[in-house]
Amino acid sequence: MDAGWRHFPHGSDIGVSGWGPTCEVAFAQAALALTAIATDPLQVAARQPIGIKCQAPEKDLLLIDWLNALIFEMATRHMLFSRFDLSIDGDELSATAWGEPVDVLRHQPAVEVKGATYTALNVSRQADGAWHAQCVVDV
Repeated sequence: MDAGWRHFPHGSDIGVSGWGPTCEVAFAQAALALTAIATDPLQVAARQPIGIKCQAPEKDLLLIDWLNALIFEMATRHMLFSRFDLSIDGDELSATAWGEPVDVLRHQPAVEVKGATYTALNVSRQADGAWHAQCVVDV
């Protein structure tokens, strides 16, 4: 089963969507889509690990918390991320995001993501068994 991500248009904002064989993979792919709003994830070296923990009563709310935690780390640490190792146990997410400080010349950041929203929010298991995770982010 393939994993991947994409953006989808939504007015002046941008939708992020990730999919994969597990919920964790779908969340990691959505995080790559988040990074890809600012820069090409392939240009971001996975050098520095940052631990992230989130908790929410439902998987869709957990996605919002996960993406907003990444946005917070990106803004406060001035970093970009390209690799995500995460596990979900019930209503808790534990992750390590791997990345590096922003290098304006190499990364050429396009926009700053302000936050994940409830718009178009969906975390679900598809008929083929794949997981899908998406929402719109404010840029």
